Amino acid sequence: MTLPSPDPKFDLRGIGAQVNCLHFSCNVPKPCQPLLFSGSSIGEIHVWNLSTRRAESVLNGHGGNSVFWIHTLPDRERLMSQGRDLQICMWNLAEGRKEVTESIPVGSVGFCNCSLLNTERSLLAMPGIESSQVYVMDMESKKIISSMTPTADCRWGMAMCMKLWQPNSGSSPLLFVGYEDGSIALWNVLEHRLMSSHIFHKEPVMSLDFDCENARGVSGSSENILNVWRLDEQQYLKTYKEQEIVNPGIADVKIRQDRKILATAGWDYRVRIFGWKKVKPLAVLQYHSATVHSVSFSDHTIPEERLLAAGSKDQRISLWSIYPQT
Repeated sequence: MTLPSPDPKFDLRGIGAQVNCLHFSCNVPKPCQPLLFSGSSIGEIHVWNLSTRRAESVLNGHGGNSVFWIHTLPDRERLMSQGRDLQICMWNLAEGRKEVTESIPVGSVGFCNCSLLNTERSLLAMPGIESSQVYVMDMESKKIISSMTPTADCRWGMAMCMKLWQPNSGSSPLLFVGYEDGSIALWNVLEHRLMSSHIFHKEPVMSLDFDCENARGVSGSSENILNVWRLDEQQYLKTYKEQEIVNPGIADVKIRQDRKILATAGWDYRVRIFGWKKVKPLAVLQYHSATVHSVSFSDHTIPEERLLAAGSKDQRISLWSIYPQT
């Protein structure tokens, strides 16, 4: 039994287009203010000051083409964005700048968002030339260090979403990729090697996230099933739990940084909250009047300040304070 929907803490408006993606940047020394970045269907990136609840600036670098992935590098003054113009833009935001410093071409037209890993070095997983292919680029040298392509007998279709992660310091980065046929595959990046794969969905995998400390992941599709899976000791993908939801269509899934809460963005205009440990339904957030495309948790170090943002086709972003306790 889920609880009645609370009201959002506040919302952000004036975007003038549907909101496709969100990214928080909050874990910075004071007096720096927390920021939220949003990407829209008309190619604009809004930089929101969460203290004033206004857009500090609007970035335009994708020629009016939809922006569907945003991420900051560790210093927050450098931003990356991916658009339907088949470009990944690198931005310099230092001292109020709005400059695209470099553009990285993406080889294929598809729906697959990039994934950035910031550890000893920054690595970017990105769609390759072929629809099922994925590259990993070293961001310092801008060189492709790995190319992962399914074999001819793997009829997985297009790569739809991915998550780049590293089990521990010094080990090879690993990459989860969700495919058009409902499969999820685990790749060893440095060895260009498929480690395991499993079909978890009957429809294309729309989004996925992974909790590396507990070796559990979650994925959503156009079905009314939230699929939770795990890695066993041999790094094989196994089904953990299938959680049915009322209406079909999961556009995005996110695990909070403390690994206690899971949020999903629904085609039915709702955001659903689950306890991550047992995947127990906790709340359904009803505020938006159209499909919710993206959810994102703030990376505040202070638990009481943690926020959840949801971006929708209705051109609004809602901000929620959900179970802030650690």
